[in-house]
Amino acid sequence: MRVKIVLACTECHDRNYTTTKNKQKHPERMETMKYCPRLKKHTLHRETK
Repeated sequence: MRVKIVLACTECHDRNYTTTKNKQKHPERMETMKYCPRLKKHTLHRETK
């Protein structure tokens, strides 16, 4: 039941990362601190629709 998701930067809105998650265990949107190459720093990345 793993699905592919896309993580987008909350500051520049670039879609930088793809990953998978288990939707049954974690139905809410995923948020992680990741490196944004455009801004050259770590920013909050959120799961997009």
